[in-house]
Amino acid sequence: MTVGDDNKIMTFDYVNRKFLKQGTISQKNQPKNKEKAGKCTASTLSDLPPNRHGRAVAYNPLNGHLAISNNMGKVSIRIKTNLDQKVKTLKDAQEWNEVMKYSPCGKYLAVGSHDNHIYVYDVDNGYALYANFNKHNSFVTALDWTSDSSYIRSICGAYEKLFFNVAKKEFDAGGLQSTKGMTWASISLKKGWDVEGCKPLSEDGSHINGLDVSQDKRLIATADDFGLLNVFRYPCLTTKHKARSYAGHSEHVVRALFTPDAEKIFTVGGYDKAVIQWKRK
Repeated sequence: MTVGDDNKIMTFDYVNRKFLKQGTISQKNQPKNKEKAGKCTASTLSDLPPNRHGRAVAYNPLNGHLAISNNMGKVSIRIKTNLDQKVKTLKDAQEWNEVMKYSPCGKYLAVGSHDNHIYVYDVDNGYALYANFNKHNSFVTALDWTSDSSYIRSICGAYEKLFFNVAKKEFDAGGLQSTKGMTWASISLKKGWDVEGCKPLSEDGSHINGLDVSQDKRLIATADDFGLLNVFRYPCLTTKHKARSYAGHSEHVVRALFTPDAEKIFTVGGYDKAVIQWKRK
């Protein structure tokens, strides 16, 4: 499932490499709130208004819902069987959202925004706002849920790695210790002992736009500003662990994601408008 700045929601069968169906992000030519539209900070080559730009997508397999976020921070909840049917619209974020993830239990949706907040919604209660975590000092770039859906960890543009207790709806300053022994449903933060070797010691890692660890905990995939997909062994503790790098995109690669069986990696390009499927040999 993908969204783009062409006002399209698209789904694909990656096994058979086939396009399946298409939906529309917005039918409106212009956003109602023009003042808010002027605050959109995400770069784009599209001539369409920001309410028609797709910025993030998340899928909940337990109820078939898709969350679609546009360039103004508005999130619309759709149905997999009808991509144009809206179940709910969420308007809390004040800027565009870079990351959204449903909890493993399917009961919550976490939205990481460029207004520095993480919004957590209660799916079973009609997507009512459940918690608003506002401890980051910069825009949220990535987040992970624990497998039991009790904690969220996140990272921002200031490279703060923070932990939040979802059950208690509060920031946990001792979250690293509190979550010791817990299993994370995903590993996507580019800061931590287990992924430290993915960047040179002399750099802060700002050239890495996306990171993902395979479910079998054997490989790390990163997407970077140089148009490369980089694959490391997991964990990657030092820069002595060299990556295998693959070129295919013409410009910045913004995301790299493994399939659950770790046999394929998908990378999303920026200006080249491409999604590339890589097969593990």
